[in-house]
Amino acid sequence: MKEYTRNQLALRNGQDKEEIWIAYQSVIYDVTHSRLWRKGKHYEHWAGQDLTDELKDAPHTEGVFQKFKAVGKLLSD
Repeated sequence: MKEYTRNQLALRNGQDKEEIWIAYQSVIYDVTHSRLWRKGKHYEHWAGQDLTDELKDAPHTEGVFQKFKAVGKLLSD
């Protein structure tokens, strides 16, 4: 699986590039075609970043990521 830096992930925020990506537990998911991520925003969450720490406040479990294609791994800092 291809590896991406946080800066590369940040460009997939729904504004700078066509792709809309999010990361969870070091896996990057493509949410471009999800109606819930239009323009890179999902409720108070923004695309182009690691959402691992934010999941605890979500009304769903990590199982939601199974709906999306994994496109890469997030490199650690």
